[in-house]
Amino acid sequence: MRESMDYTILIGGKAGQGLQTIGGVLARLFSRMGYHVFSHQDYMSRIRGGHNFYQLRFSDKEVSSSKKKAHIIVALDLTTIELHKEDLEENGIIIFDAQSVKQTFTGQEYLNVPFDKIAVENGGDKIMSNTAAIGAVLGMLRLEMTLLEEIIHTNLKKKGNDIINKNILTAKAGYQYAINECTQCSFAVSMPGKNGNMLIDTSQAVGLGSIMSGCKFYCGYPMTPSTAVMNYIGSKAQEYSIVVEQTEDEISSINMALGASYGGVRSMTGSSGGGFALMTEGVSLAGMMELPVVITLAQRPGPATGLPTRTEQGDLLFVLHSGHGEFPRVVFAPGNPEQGLYLTNKAFDLAEKYQIPAFIITDQYIADAQWTYESLDTNNLVYNDYRLRSSEGEEAESAYKRYSFSEGAVSPLAVPGDSKRLVVLDSDEHDEDGHMIEDAEMRTKMMQKRLFQKLPLIQQEIEAPFYFGGEKPDIVVTGWGSTYGIIKDAVMSLSKTQNIAMLHFSQIYPLPLYEHFDYLKILSEARITICVENNATGQFAYLMRAETGYKFTHNINHFDGRPFLLESLTGEINECIERL
Repeated sequence: MRESMDYTILIGGKAGQGLQTIGGVLARLFSRMGYHVFSHQDYMSRIRGGHNFYQLRFSDKEVSSSKKKAHIIVALDLTTIELHKEDLEENGIIIFDAQSVKQTFTGQEYLNVPFDKIAVENGGDKIMSNTAAIGAVLGMLRLEMTLLEEIIHTNLKKKGNDIINKNILTAKAGYQYAINECTQCSFAVSMPGKNGNMLIDTSQAVGLGSIMSGCKFYCGYPMTPSTAVMNYIGSKAQEYSIVVEQTEDEISSINMALGASYGGVRSMTGSSGGGFALMTEGVSLAGMMELPVVITLAQRPGPATGLPTRTEQGDLLFVLHSGHGEFPRVVFAPGNPEQGLYLTNKAFDLAEKYQIPAFIITDQYIADAQWTYESLDTNNLVYNDYRLRSSEGEEAESAYKRYSFSEGAVSPLAVPGDSKRLVVLDSDEHDEDGHMIEDAEMRTKMMQKRLFQKLPLIQQEIEAPFYFGGEKPDIVVTGWGSTYGIIKDAVMSLSKTQNIAMLHFSQIYPLPLYEHFDYLKILSEARITICVENNATGQFAYLMRAETGYKFTHNINHFDGRPFLLESLTGEINECIERL
């Protein structure tokens, strides 16, 4: 059996040096060639300087995580060489511009490529040095240039033919330099022999899911790493007639989203932990008024400003308990872009159907990470309009009560101005008509309807966790949200020698019932169960024990602001196995 091709490239440098340009173009290039691609970014909270890197992995098989070791390191500064030279794979190569980094390195693992000189001689400006670097990487891999030329044409079409041609010349010169000089290059790269793949990140997928779910209003205040969703929807706003509003703060965001929802349109807002903290009173308002709204929360390390550009899964319990008082909600945490698309659609549907807030939790790692797909199936996406519109007729209008008990758990929701109905909402406890009350009996009846009758119905809609492995595994590795890809790759690697399986929860709350898939039975019968989380306290493990009584035998927690890498997680799982 032929061993699969699997290479990692790391591009490192200061903010402002264009490493995202190099990484982004290479990722698009490999995906269009038909390779499977996974990429993630590591960047500091500054516009210029510091140390950032863009890491991509491409293979002829599916990949869904990053590795620590790299086969090619593109060093745009000296710091990249100093920090990452120990991460170089055997027979790997670091390429650098000695004049730019102001130091020369010798040895089989180094290749000096004069990016700036090549750019000036062929393009007339060293700003094109990134294009030379991209060409050099292709030359090292002995891959053809045709698709790169197409990407240059697409990216620079507004710059004119002169700039396009100069960039193509620069790329070809970098390519030829690597062909001639990299005599130690021994990369065995085979073409996949199939059509290109699409390349998408989870922020784009969430934005796409909201558009395809009929979202007509998005508002938010920019906050890393949540802004990417707003940017994506904003880029499509004119095409799909969506109002996108940058608000003055997050308090305005949640209240504007609720106002738009009250007005009859599907609305969405989003932020990160610090901004979401300001939204919590509005979340409670949505609970009392039973107004549908979808909220995205892109996590980053806290407390306070924390590490603004790093990753963490530290806000799960915060979301579960956000807003004072008791009311139902749904919480989803996609583990890849495909889940991001479908769960956003489901969040909109359940928010409208049950008149509740619905949450989509991501984090910096999963928000920025790119994946490849041959396609995304949109046939199973749903759109149901659960609101009362003017076509309902006069008889329905005369009988309308906003919080009617006669309809069961979910009362009718009319659109103000769309009929003769009087649409009343109140942030105080209210009667069936929506008018403020004080009596205990009505309060009890409203709580029964709003919470206890809705929650079981909602739980019936929650799907079972993703399961990968045999029927009776000895070891079960469990995670939620952004750990999907890394756990899957680790379990696949370890399955060669271990009877191991994975459980991944993307529909977090309410937890799935056991009727269709008894995940508790699988956990209870396993010898070792490990919960993997990017937080310090094991918040999902805590939720599982609180809701089901089940306690994992081991926990693996990272809280340094960095994502799990394949070699380190595999090693930590092996340590758990060896301790028993």
